[in-house]
Amino acid sequence: MTRRMMRTHVFNELYFRSFYESEDFDKQCSLYLDEEQIEPADAALLKERAEKIAALFPELDARINSAALGWTTERMSRVDLAILRLAVYEAFYDEDIPEKVAFNEAVELAKSYGGDESAAFINGILGKLSREER
Repeated sequence: MTRRMMRTHVFNELYFRSFYESEDFDKQCSLYLDEEQIEPADAALLKERAEKIAALFPELDARINSAALGWTTERMSRVDLAILRLAVYEAFYDEDIPEKVAFNEAVELAKSYGGDESAAFINGILGKLSREER
């Protein structure tokens, strides 16, 4: 599975988490992975990655909130929030993914799955976070 496909599936899992309680999430996640015909080894990697990110939601959200002037994660669309959480994790917590790649991929996800303003919104928040890190 390519990194882009992996990222898209992790995004979907993070997005699903906003709809289901943890016990229901596991069932829905299994149904999704079966429907998408994802190989068991890849499914295990996807689930592990999504769980690592989910464990950091409070920390990721705090970082996002610090950069999102006039917005909070509670007000953001579920799609935008899932993309931002994934991008912040990849950029600042995953040493294998360069920040620019994580941000570019986030904008591409926003163009595919978000609303009309999602790509610009996400790009703005990620740009501010990047400047704050320097």
